[in-house]
Amino acid sequence: MAEKWVFIGDSITECGRFEDPLAIGDGYVKMIQDDIQQKKEAEVINKGVGGHRVTDLAARWEEDVLRLAPDLISVSIGINDVWRQLDQPQIKQVSPEEFKDVYNKLLAETVKLEAKLFLMEPTIIEENKNSKGNQLLLPYVEIVRELATTYKATLVPTHTAFLETEKTDLTTDGVHMTEAGNQLMADTWLKAYYAAEGM
Repeated sequence: MAEKWVFIGDSITECGRFEDPLAIGDGYVKMIQDDIQQKKEAEVINKGVGGHRVTDLAARWEEDVLRLAPDLISVSIGINDVWRQLDQPQIKQVSPEEFKDVYNKLLAETVKLEAKLFLMEPTIIEENKNSKGNQLLLPYVEIVRELATTYKATLVPTHTAFLETEKTDLTTDGVHMTEAGNQLMADTWLKAYYAAEGM
């Protein structure tokens, strides 16, 4: 019987899933699916929605995660929690404290599923580690690392991978991924997965 895997997040996860008849899209989730299905049977479900912050995830967590009772849950969130501080400063913002509180509550609700948890670091805001966006992102990245430890989840070090890579042209606009950016995300995720599984 195939395992059920849910990938939830924002537009970086969504990446064309609403235009795709198979509802997977053409981003990192598709690349992970293509790799994994050569090795094991897994039903991959993409629940990315563009523009979402951790507070939006909370509003749909029951329907998009808990109700599906997946065997594996991968979460990629945090970019918009910071990006909105830069491009829409007039709206109510998600502080690091609120980000941690909401994210923690979601994971606490999820423990009952006994699913494997994969927490992805927020990627980048501009391909320059000294950008204002990347500096603002640091506490959110650290929170994801702390929560991964707390919940014995597998940390996917995507922020680290983007800062350390020598590749360029990973994003179209400083946030959304090119094919190379999606591949780096997929490769980083798969490396963490295979290490966690001893494969």
